[in-house]
Amino acid sequence: MRFRLQPTPAQEEALLEHCAHARYVWNLACEQHLHWRPGRASAPGYVEQSRQLTEARRKFAWLAAGSQTVQQQALRDFAQAMANFFSGTHQRPRWRKAGVHEGFRIVGRRGSQWDVRRLSRRVGEVRIPKVGWVRFRWSRQVPGVVKSFRVNRDLAGRWHVAFAVIPPPIDGPGIGELVGVDRGVAVSAALSTGERLSVPGLRETEAKRLERLQRRLARARRGSRRRNRVKAAISRLMAREVDRRRDWVEQTSTDLARRFDLIRVEDLKIKNMTRSAHGTIHAPGRNVRAKAGLNRAIHAAGWGRLVKRLQDKAESRVEKVDPAYTSQTCNACGHCAAENRESQAVFRCRACGHADHADVNAAKNIAAGRAVTARGALQPLGGALNREPQPVPSST
Repeated sequence: MRFRLQPTPAQEEALLEHCAHARYVWNLACEQHLHWRPGRASAPGYVEQSRQLTEARRKFAWLAAGSQTVQQQALRDFAQAMANFFSGTHQRPRWRKAGVHEGFRIVGRRGSQWDVRRLSRRVGEVRIPKVGWVRFRWSRQVPGVVKSFRVNRDLAGRWHVAFAVIPPPIDGPGIGELVGVDRGVAVSAALSTGERLSVPGLRETEAKRLERLQRRLARARRGSRRRNRVKAAISRLMAREVDRRRDWVEQTSTDLARRFDLIRVEDLKIKNMTRSAHGTIHAPGRNVRAKAGLNRAIHAAGWGRLVKRLQDKAESRVEKVDPAYTSQTCNACGHCAAENRESQAVFRCRACGHADHADVNAAKNIAAGRAVTARGALQPLGGALNREPQPVPSST
């Protein structure tokens, strides 16, 4: 649960100091692990790094002036990141950069909780070590017990506090309602009910201003104050776009979880789909600029975040369907041909003449829980081919 922090200038300076300490400890731990090579002694673990941190706090006054809780938790986060890397679920932890990675985490010791109180209808306060009570916008109900939270600052300069609370899943209507969701670029999410939903992006005037700022950024000298001001203005516009996309995802996922008992989506490999088209010097890529534009459009549509939030809110009620040929198959008769899709939006079956919006037709195929093989045979969700039974030849 994330809330907007409203620190005073003095509190913001103290928060930035916490961020710098957490980043410094993280980068030192990262350097120790990157220094390891086959044949050398193993890199120090959390226990050894914690002992080294205690010695460093005794030696350096500027480090001792910071919060030990913040610095200790940075080591715990790094140890967890390395464990995730060795398990194969995440990438290797990387260096953190000032101005980009501004944040830290606070965790209570032995199950203790942190103080959060409400001042008015829209204002609350949270106590941060060595900073004091910091106000935040009370936009929704805060959980009664807060054992950990994270404070960070985005590229637009806004501070947020996120309490580690997992909300309960949303109950469906209980009447067996089913829906298929087809994700696209022109239409962010098309439903089998015929609804077409799109992520709200920047307005036309905002998009033109962003282009002007990007041209101004290209002309600005690196390290100049003018360049920093332009980068801050661009970050504010981009943050506005991200906020709108997140809000759309939250509202859409909540609405689908409440209206339907079973939600079927395409099993898309988004990471493979958005892989760069850049090649090597000897084997350069093709249509690199077009592929980069497509990748940006896919990320802007919020494909992955929508499914992730659906799985969180509609727990065990989301099924993934093989997306093969769902956009080329007629939902009315099952005929599969590339010519059925006349354009991005128009679908017209060459066999039966059925016409529909292309994304809605694909969503209906997804709702049916079936894909189509390359030979055109219908394949249900279980995986067996849906062929007509063949007569058994006689022995005579």
